[in-house]
Amino acid sequence: MKIQFTHFGMHEIDPESILTFPLGIAGFENLTRYKLFHEEKEQPIVYWLQAIDDPDVAFSVVDPAQFGLYYDITLTDEETALLKVESENDIAVMLIAYKQNSDTAGSDNVRANINGPVIINARTRLGMQKVLVELKANITLKNG
Repeated sequence: MKIQFTHFGMHEIDPESILTFPLGIAGFENLTRYKLFHEEKEQPIVYWLQAIDDPDVAFSVVDPAQFGLYYDITLTDEETALLKVESENDIAVMLIAYKQNSDTAGSDNVRANINGPVIINARTRLGMQKVLVELKANITLKNG
């Protein structure tokens, strides 16, 4: 199928490559089908989760390791069933990234929603956003 996206132009989309988020993403519950795009390089840093049914909606997503974060997430039985998880090796965790307005020094800050990681079962192509109510984290700050 051919789809015209606002940010990515016209693309031929293989229906087998579509990711389905049965519950949508917070604030976009009505959008359940997405295509994952990435930079044209060997190890992309940024990916884009583009809504199939709304060409104007795309989320920048990144591997949490890019921010020095590593998740140990426990899925409920319902979440495991929703994603059809058979092996933890099939699961990818991504963070929705966003650019915050320029600060007083004029620099742009990229931030990530660490309390709402996106979890994707690469085998079944099913995904969900897991809202973490109580986040327990060990954070190390490095002075550049």
